Amino acid sequence: MRIHFIAIGGSAMHNLAIALHQKGYHVTGSDDTIFEPSKSRLDRYGLLPETFGWFDEKITSDLDAVILGMHAKEDNPELNRAQELGLKIYSYPEFLYEQSKDKTRVVIGGSHGKTTITSMILHVLHYHDKEVDYMVGAQLEGFDTMVHLTEENDFIVLEGDEYLSSPIDRRPKFHLYKPNIALVSGIAWDHINVFPTFDNYLEQFRIFMDSIINGGALVYNEEDNEVKELAEQLENPIRKFPYMTPEYRVEDGQTLLDTPEGEMPIEVFGKHNLNNLAGAKWICQHMGIDEDDFYEAIASFSGASKRLEKIAENSNTVVYKDFAHSPSKVKATTEAVKEQYQNRNVIACLELHTYSSLNSEFIKEYDGALDAADEAVVFYSPEALKIKRLDEISAHQILESFQRKDLTIYTNSDDFQTFLSNKDLSNSALLLMSSGNYGGLDFDQFKQKI
Repeated sequence: MRIHFIAIGGSAMHNLAIALHQKGYHVTGSDDTIFEPSKSRLDRYGLLPETFGWFDEKITSDLDAVILGMHAKEDNPELNRAQELGLKIYSYPEFLYEQSKDKTRVVIGGSHGKTTITSMILHVLHYHDKEVDYMVGAQLEGFDTMVHLTEENDFIVLEGDEYLSSPIDRRPKFHLYKPNIALVSGIAWDHINVFPTFDNYLEQFRIFMDSIINGGALVYNEEDNEVKELAEQLENPIRKFPYMTPEYRVEDGQTLLDTPEGEMPIEVFGKHNLNNLAGAKWICQHMGIDEDDFYEAIASFSGASKRLEKIAENSNTVVYKDFAHSPSKVKATTEAVKEQYQNRNVIACLELHTYSSLNSEFIKEYDGALDAADEAVVFYSPEALKIKRLDEISAHQILESFQRKDLTIYTNSDDFQTFLSNKDLSNSALLLMSSGNYGGLDFDQFKQKI
């Protein structure tokens, strides 16, 4: 098959392009700019466009399909040409469904935890040499790509994102997968630019649960009231499997999980990650991994990239990087680090970077999110507000929203980086939470100082 990618440089898109190339497809693509690591990875497989930009002459009638990424706009010249020629245009999730129509589709959804749960499942399956197709939103140790597609594998494990499918397909991605087995980890309002009310956001998860194939299974977090209520209201003929956080304790900075064979040390920590682990265990059991084999494998799971990822450590300092940006994720991550390092000074730094987190109304949702930290810092760039065409946010608004009088606020990246450089991190756990980079923080350089 001949496939062309419009906006090939995206995190998900370039991984799908590589997966199809490895499957033997003829793959081409375009983008107006491509950053690392996508750029180097595409180049390694001979898929990097020779010139950046959009070129309608790349769209020819002999293409079997065009895959459209969210980075492209509705008036993209390549998209317009594909429409003129009547070519089949897929969104990313649409194409994944086409590739997996004859497989057992396992879809992991939720406002938080879906990348970690998907990563846990894949780690366990990989540990036991069980081959499956997959799509996950983070790079995993032992896996070359974030997408893997074959003809022969029976299962495909998909991270089910609730964000929109493409510029011309406004459906949430996870509505398109039609799962045989689904998991919902939790619901906390996010993506305010697309789902302006909580009820509207909640409705997307109801539709997702309703899309489970008859006779399929729903695994759900019964500790989340919204999830539990939706699951219990479902009338479609499926099986339901609730899960909850297992018993565990923390001793001398080590998390010990209670199992039928006794306490077992694990590398991940925090109540939210133990809850994720319980969901992953149910899914693995549905996929043929028994409980003992699950515990044997999960003991060596150290986390997904940028999800409570330890980036530096010495005898009295540890630094974690986390993708957390929504209020519920920030709160859970900060509490997890404090629980794990009760005798250390926990310094939590949060960058307000996403559309929702920079919205003057939504920011009120952060009330108490950083309370567990001994020291709390918020960084945001007024320039980001201008780019996103949002109303200005004052330091006073942020103080009022977080409800923490000792909160330190930075709006200049140099000032924030100076703060980090001069900060005494003795007997400390530093947590850097952002989906951005604090206006240009060089994480590798900072790690070397530790």
